[in-house]
Amino acid sequence: MKKITIVGAGRVGESTAHNLAKHETCREVMLIDIKEGVPQGTALDIQESAPIYDFDTKLFGSNNLADMAGSDMVVITAGVPRKPGMSRSDVLDTNLAVLYGIVDEVKKHAPQAMLLIVSNPVDVLTYAAWKRSGFERSHVFGMAGVLDSARMASFVAMETGFSVKDVSAMVLGGHGDTMVPMTRFATINGIPIEHFLSKETIDKIVKRTREGGAEILSLRKTASAYDAPAAAIASMIDAISRNRRHILPAVAVLEGEYGLTDICMGVPCVFGEHGIEKVIELPLNAQEAAEFKRSAETVRADQAKLKR
Repeated sequence: MKKITIVGAGRVGESTAHNLAKHETCREVMLIDIKEGVPQGTALDIQESAPIYDFDTKLFGSNNLADMAGSDMVVITAGVPRKPGMSRSDVLDTNLAVLYGIVDEVKKHAPQAMLLIVSNPVDVLTYAAWKRSGFERSHVFGMAGVLDSARMASFVAMETGFSVKDVSAMVLGGHGDTMVPMTRFATINGIPIEHFLSKETIDKIVKRTREGGAEILSLRKTASAYDAPAAAIASMIDAISRNRRHILPAVAVLEGEYGLTDICMGVPCVFGEHGIEKVIELPLNAQEAAEFKRSAETVRADQAKLKR
């Protein structure tokens, strides 16, 4: 990619910009934020690490959304973060207004760009961005599944003591308390995790995965997670930028897959140069299907608030 714009120069935006620059995922990163001086200072700080990390990516900061012009990808991290005790849905109204303003500017200044939504509640905001933009579904998606799956894989590695490099995990559904960690598809070097872990331990991992973001928020008190989310964003963009055709779980618009339409949910997708090239429909057993349905109902309840 030539240019990637990140709207929102908070901790997630900053860490994402650094990830993209270090791995030279694109030629140019533009950070945009409403706080004067913040994106400019953040961009300069990261740029000054270039001689140490040995990258040629150029970074710029701006307070003007028009400076996203020419972007191949626009990442939206802007909005208010949740505070301890809040759910992701609690910040919907504020973040929806912010999202609409940004999407309108994308349509005006970067109509060919793909949209990667990170702000919460990500499932509903991805749906809102898709509807507002009018873009094809392959070009509008949300980050959640990669992060949730990484958390699950981390917990499996912690519990077993095995290398995290051998662990593969998959989390579907809405990004919240009703997400669906797919334990049946979780493996350690191809071996199902049930071979190494008791049901009680696996249930504990599932619970911790669902509460992964809240756990970090409760520990930090003043900040949500940002390093792992940024790494997840960068991995999605890398798959697109380098046309890897990488299978990653992401928030996607469903058009009949899993029996659902007119909704955005976390599902495994093939990512390549054209964005989402395919949604992969897994054969769910009765329990998984029930959990996925329950998660969809939660997402639809939040989607209904868009029509208020």
